Amino acid sequence: MEPQNHTRVSEFLLLGFSDDPELQLLLFGLFLSLYLVTVLGNLLIILAVSSDPHLHSPMYFFLSNLSLADISISTTTIPKMLVNFQTHSKSITYAGCIAQVNFFALFACLESLLLTVMAYDRLVAICHPLYYLVIMNPRLCGLLVLASLSISFLNSLLHYLMMTQLTFCAGVELPHYFCEFSQLFNLTCSDTSISSILIYFIGTIFGGVPLSGVLYSYSRIISSILRLSSLGGRYKAFSTCGSHLSVVCLFYGTGIGVYISSALSSSPRKSAVASVMYTVVIPMLNPFIYSLRNKDIKSSLWRISHRIA
Repeated sequence: MEPQNHTRVSEFLLLGFSDDPELQLLLFGLFLSLYLVTVLGNLLIILAVSSDPHLHSPMYFFLSNLSLADISISTTTIPKMLVNFQTHSKSITYAGCIAQVNFFALFACLESLLLTVMAYDRLVAICHPLYYLVIMNPRLCGLLVLASLSISFLNSLLHYLMMTQLTFCAGVELPHYFCEFSQLFNLTCSDTSISSILIYFIGTIFGGVPLSGVLYSYSRIISSILRLSSLGGRYKAFSTCGSHLSVVCLFYGTGIGVYISSALSSSPRKSAVASVMYTVVIPMLNPFIYSLRNKDIKSSLWRISHRIA
């Protein structure tokens, strides 16, 4: 089949999980419920942090930004899938596909960088507790979030530039529920030798560097905790970063798992199922992890519920 220019490809087909109408109805209810829980849970975290003076600290400032990134990741992927379930359609426009690629690259990178910033925050809190408020001042916290957002925009721009250089054959079918760049890259009709090198470079920089920062921070944290003589002191120090460590393990663990499964599995739809973990499940679980393990968040949410009642 002769390749055609990408501007002539007006739409892509998202094959999703199943063609069975009854199963699609069940999936619609499931993903709608997960999406609503994700949005509500993360909005409650943002509301608690913004309304409670006791939570006006660097850790909770970063947490509220992480919750916003979680809402954004889910909103990038789930609503279009729900619309397709309802309309029994699988199509997405070329412009819509580019938007999904760009926004997903933006918010996934932002979440990764925010987790790195939060790891640094925990490093300062545990290793330099007396200077914590001096080091993690409001100006530095704002600059860290702004820098994370700027780097994420750069990552999104690079994905956009690569996407616009790809050419596709007519009738492009994606065995996925959203426009994931790696899936689009596998279906292109153009020469991808240079783009492949660029993808590995981008993955190393925007994925490997934040992960290295997290690993370095926790190596310092663990080393500092082990030097404490008191068992109670060790537990108290570790409990301050337990929630963040759980989220980090979920985010990077599932991301690496999806990458390995997509590389080893011959079924693209299995990769789509695995992708549900970091696009749907993790953004939903993050508020529960932080609220269930954090007395301050639970107290703030309890006070909010009482004011509403």
